[in-house]
Amino acid sequence: MNGFFNVYKSSNTNSTFIVNKIKHLVGQPCGHMGTLDPMASGVLPVAVGKSTRLFDYFADKKKT
Repeated sequence: MNGFFNVYKSSNTNSTFIVNKIKHLVGQPCGHMGTLDPMASGVLPVAVGKSTRLFDYFADKKKT
């Protein structure tokens, strides 16, 4: 499986916890673009499989 999940991270949830849950469910390498503050809530993009290689492309883009 390759692709992205846009996961809503609620406050008091750890970004690493979310990535590890997805990794366990799909059985593939997973990663995220950057850790959100544990007290913050918002969308956490999580890449799965070979899609993690695309992070370099997204790193140069502006956040909106």
